[in-house]
Amino acid sequence: MLGRFVNEFEETAIAVILGLMTLITFVNVVLRYIFNTGLIWGLEATTILFAWLVLFGISYAVKVTAHLGVDAVISIVPHGVRRVFAIVAAVVCIFYAALLLKGAWDYWANFANLPQTTGRWFPTGFEEMKRTSYRSWYEVVDIPMPDWLRFIEPLINYGDAYEKLPRFIPYAMLPLGAALLLFRFIQAGVRIFTGRQDSLIVSHEAEDAIDDVAHMNRED
Repeated sequence: MLGRFVNEFEETAIAVILGLMTLITFVNVVLRYIFNTGLIWGLEATTILFAWLVLFGISYAVKVTAHLGVDAVISIVPHGVRRVFAIVAAVVCIFYAALLLKGAWDYWANFANLPQTTGRWFPTGFEEMKRTSYRSWYEVVDIPMPDWLRFIEPLINYGDAYEKLPRFIPYAMLPLGAALLLFRFIQAGVRIFTGRQDSLIVSHEAEDAIDDVAHMNRED
């Protein structure tokens, strides 16, 4: 059930982000070439949305095994050895994603008035909160602060009003994307360990199909 929810969340988010990027770009082009004006915040918004799309795409590509990889060695070894290599690769990727999640949280926490984690490699707790170390007042360059988000000002910015969108909102995609990547690597690792998946990289089913068709044509 969790996997289905994450899958639907990723697919919906990717579709919405693509739609918003297309809409903002289209409106900006119309405004610029017909009305000689434009959305000042349009470029920054599409840049942020594109960064979100990349982070969502990284985890989703793990799920659909769309990441490219070099298989010059694993393709010539026996199936058993290949499976061991795949399990080792999954463990390494899980370890990497866990480190990435810790770093992403610690970077984002300063902008969200939240404590960073303790521990060099893996979180062992949370640091004591120090108001002077936070950057919750940092804003983006052009995107204005929506009125419907004003309720966060007493909670995050100590009651001070934001003129532009606070950075902790777009930066929240960093720990979210890292968490999704960790979940997908764990999911893929379980599938590899149980024999339901062969590797973490893109399969060669399309190449095999092309070879089969070419072989059939030669026979004709």
